[in-house]
Amino acid sequence: MFQLLRFRRSRCSSSTEFYGVMEMEKGPLAELLVERFENMPPQLRVAARFVLDHPKDVALMSMREQAQQAGVSHSTMMRLARWLGLEGYEDMRSLYARALRETTAREPARQGVERDGDSGYSTAGVVADSLAAQISSLGEYGNAMQFIAAAELLAGARNLFGLGSGSAHAIASHFVHIMSFAAGGDRKVMLVGEIAGHGLDALQHAGRGDVLLAVGMSPYERMTIEVSRQAARQGVGVVAITDSSVSPLTRIARETIVVTSNSQSFFRSMSPAFAAVEILAALTAARSETNAAERVKQSEEQLAAFGIYWKPPR
Repeated sequence: MFQLLRFRRSRCSSSTEFYGVMEMEKGPLAELLVERFENMPPQLRVAARFVLDHPKDVALMSMREQAQQAGVSHSTMMRLARWLGLEGYEDMRSLYARALRETTAREPARQGVERDGDSGYSTAGVVADSLAAQISSLGEYGNAMQFIAAAELLAGARNLFGLGSGSAHAIASHFVHIMSFAAGGDRKVMLVGEIAGHGLDALQHAGRGDVLLAVGMSPYERMTIEVSRQAARQGVGVVAITDSSVSPLTRIARETIVVTSNSQSFFRSMSPAFAAVEILAALTAARSETNAAERVKQSEEQLAAFGIYWKPPR
């Protein structure tokens, strides 16, 4: 941890800037919240997850507003603060507000952009802007280190498996599709689960040397958690793409990529998770012994020879 913090400090112009960047990415109390999460009573866990997943809201919203958003009572938010050794919840808000002010002070102002009035963003613009910011944050140093560690595990895998249910199924499928182009030798790349048609028996003989990419967002699908847990028992390395540092997948996975699923609309956003898969694939391909570019070219030529791709009539 000390080496990681020292490296990040060298990338900032001052110690104040360093701590501001570090604290607002996840929140100044994120490490303590994650450390104590398992021992918290159920309602405190709900409040803690809100704080972990919405650090900016902690800084900007009143305690009662936060409690309403989290689905707990305001007294629960106060108990959470005391659980962490603070006098009260206002002390927590002050910590987050200070981190946000320090981060905002370093961000360049967006010139000529107004969100209100006739010249403001349309709904499409607001959603697109939010998605762009979420995806851009995946390249921040802490997130990049998560990607690199996960890619190292994937690149050395004997076989690769993708697992996801519900809306996460498409993300796992996308991972399997793009990685199958780059797979070389005897390496198998398979999508597991009933929807995939392979059933869960695809993992029956998986073990050490194999890696499973498990994708799960709140509310978490029981199948994804149970299958990931069983795969880990068999010695399979699990890489998780999930939406919280206290997701049940983080306790199973060897490496975890945390992405946001917050949206400006009424449904959860899966775009950051799709972007995470493509970043992982690019990093994994660069670390594999196989010439990924040549494999992709060969695969596309073979598919074209089979008449898979549409051609305009002559």
